[in-house]
Amino acid sequence: MSPIRVLPDTLINQIAAGEVVDRPASALKELLENSLDAAATDIRVELGEGGMRLIRVADNGIGIARDELSLALARHATSKIANLADLERVASLGFRGEALASIASVARVTFASRQAHDSHGWQIDAEDAEASEPVPCSQVQGTTVAIRDLYFNTPARRKFLKSEATEYGHCEETFRRIALARADVAFSLSHNGRVRWHLPRQSRETRAQQLLGEDFYQATLPIDEQAADLRLSGLVAQPAYSRTTRDAQYVYVNGRYVRDRLLAHALRQAYQDVLHHDRQPAYILDLTLDPGGVDVNVHPTKIEVRFRDARAVHQFIVHSVGRRLGDQRAGATVAAGLPGDAPVSRDTAAFLGLPGRAQWPLGLSAAQTPNLYDVISSAAATSAPPTPADGEIPPLGYALAQLGGIYILAQNSAGLVVVDMHAAHERIVYERLKRTLDDGLIPVQSLLMPVTFNADALDVATAQEHGDTLHRVGFEISVIGPSALAVRAVPTLLRDADVRQLAQDVLAEMREYGAERVLAERRNELLSTMACHAAVRANRALTLAEMNALLRDMEATERSDQCNHGRPTWFQLPLSDLDAMFMRGR
Repeated sequence: MSPIRVLPDTLINQIAAGEVVDRPASALKELLENSLDAAATDIRVELGEGGMRLIRVADNGIGIARDELSLALARHATSKIANLADLERVASLGFRGEALASIASVARVTFASRQAHDSHGWQIDAEDAEASEPVPCSQVQGTTVAIRDLYFNTPARRKFLKSEATEYGHCEETFRRIALARADVAFSLSHNGRVRWHLPRQSRETRAQQLLGEDFYQATLPIDEQAADLRLSGLVAQPAYSRTTRDAQYVYVNGRYVRDRLLAHALRQAYQDVLHHDRQPAYILDLTLDPGGVDVNVHPTKIEVRFRDARAVHQFIVHSVGRRLGDQRAGATVAAGLPGDAPVSRDTAAFLGLPGRAQWPLGLSAAQTPNLYDVISSAAATSAPPTPADGEIPPLGYALAQLGGIYILAQNSAGLVVVDMHAAHERIVYERLKRTLDDGLIPVQSLLMPVTFNADALDVATAQEHGDTLHRVGFEISVIGPSALAVRAVPTLLRDADVRQLAQDVLAEMREYGAERVLAERRNELLSTMACHAAVRANRALTLAEMNALLRDMEATERSDQCNHGRPTWFQLPLSDLDAMFMRGR
């Protein structure tokens, strides 16, 4: 075995570069964060060949003094922390003092800077981590760092880089992440001499609209929640905008972009009631808290964090985002007079026969209203719905007809409303089941004639073993033989469901996951299954009174813009779009 030896600084820096600067995008991230730490308000980025040939970042920050330029490229030299106490309360984006040294060991670097009181700038050049003496240069206030020929002296590392297009894509995403975090800073990005992005100082909403597109912006809801020293602000997209990938998920902790499992789990849980299967939510969120409450020094790239009180952070995120999404009620966009129009999906456009746009539902807040089957007065059942002359038109308007046994067509002040009656009623029943279970008592309907059915041994055993749990969710299921069960009572909200199939599905949930886990971790999945059985089925003919009752229930139910699986429950087709389709006014 070779004797233990101290490695030369150049090799140490190159080893560190493998962790900190694994591709051009990593180097760009470090430079951008340094510019923001220097209080820059204007940052310009130039890339050549995806960043492999050139990465130049110029800012108008406070600059660096002549005598400190060489220190900026020295390993573990930084102005951002001085002792352990500073490390435990890091407020800056950078702090380790190793990124520039690592970059300078695997690239040709030119570093120029000028402070406000200087008559000119100073420049140093570095190659293989060896820096030249500072020389005067023409430099406006701020700092310009140019990185050329990344990994020119480590060909083994360079050959792992991808194509120019791929590396540019990673650089652009890094640029986007940082630009989204700081809308108060102007950014520009050019590649191979062509300007790709020019972002002035602007509002966070306008920055999100510019970088992520009109579709994303129109689908988002602003959020700003605070509890103790925790604050969550930003934009959360409504579930109808969900994606197949995580490409529209941006989370920041004290302004630092992170990919944190705790935060990802909390956000997924906040969306679980309204997201369809494996779809991914979209959001731009900034969590701010006391720097002492989060450790950012747990990963070489500083992309992971560790919270001092992880449980409190998790609960705060779930509650804040869940409540904001829960505020959404069908029809509130129309009621509030908000714009809310966004491009429809290709499938939706095809269904509606639209070449252009339709209105996505947004919402306000809620109160409980009677069940569709419980309260329809005799007067409403025998008379036509009110006309606009009778008073104020409700947000979702009044029913006109039923289409294909699936959709309710209604008219409101904006135009035509199309409602998926099963999806809408499923959400209404589901929310009521959650409330009644939370209140500790689900109203039970005893059946005049018990529903009996053959069951396998496992279902019989489950009914015997978990009778108390079944009772808590509103079921009375008795064993009447070695392979037979009788359902004697069901939740009142589910009395019109297929009782046999409903009981079998509930028993299957409890058998697979265990009764206690079903009521704890999988409570909502169980209630969603129950609601789906109870919701009004396709091809069932509804009277106008029943349709209007469903519309009023939608307006008063949380999250009623989407069904339990995240699909939209209604669309607004404005009169202006109908006029355009029929070429009226031309």
